[in-house]
Amino acid sequence: MGESAVRSADPVLELHDVRMHFGGLVALKGISASIPRGVIQSVIGPNGAGKTTLLNCISGLLRPTSGRVLFQGEAVQGKPPHAIARRGLSRTFQHVALFPRMSVRENVMVGRHARTHAGFWASGFRLPFMRTEEAQIRTDAEAWLDFVGLGAERDLPAGALPLGKQKILEIARALATDPVLILLDEPAGGLNTRETEELGELLKRIQEKGVTIVLVEHDMNLVMDISDRVLVLHFGQVLACGSPAEIKDNPDVIQAYLGEDWGDGGSEAHGRSSGPDKEETPC
Repeated sequence: MGESAVRSADPVLELHDVRMHFGGLVALKGISASIPRGVIQSVIGPNGAGKTTLLNCISGLLRPTSGRVLFQGEAVQGKPPHAIARRGLSRTFQHVALFPRMSVRENVMVGRHARTHAGFWASGFRLPFMRTEEAQIRTDAEAWLDFVGLGAERDLPAGALPLGKQKILEIARALATDPVLILLDEPAGGLNTRETEELGELLKRIQEKGVTIVLVEHDMNLVMDISDRVLVLHFGQVLACGSPAEIKDNPDVIQAYLGEDWGDGGSEAHGRSSGPDKEETPC
């Protein structure tokens, strides 16, 4: 699905001059970007470029030092993660964070509970409304497991799954919150070629459901295969933003990150500096 087919007129996420300082360390140096609804937007860059820090600022784990994060038109910078999640944003992390002794189904049900309405008293006294809602949560969790291909493992302990399936389970749990936008932090890390291909197919099917995906990833074959847009960070700044073809042929990106094998021009095409003082490229 190309970018023109999925882009909506209004952006789902806007970043305006987002900066993040940790004492004297400046991790983000004024990130601005606009993410259309329905796209797969990859974020790439060398280690230490600020990719995970950016996701943390978007999802509420970090409060930006300055700048604005607009999610569905509303400023969310500084809001707690659970408040942002309730507005339709979900995420996964670099390292698997499942409940290993709980079943695969129960792990997804945990994600679905973010959308429950039963309060403390209804849950504590097992009121009829709560029991009905719990049954629906179970049904929804099983539906998401079927969608991601883990239906047959629903009763297994999550810790018994191999790494590739644990990462898919984390995505299923994130989907159970009914997100508008999902942030994925290196979901292909540790996966073999076949598992990575299956992950890419799953992400395209998620996109077809109308979910916007922001993907931080180092696997360039996956990024170039499934992305509508690619944002490149370098030294906490936006180095480039565009289609996979544009990024692949960008001399600054080749020099700073991809390497000459990705571009047609080689080292002779590198005409501009990509150091930390480079002027930010708008996205």
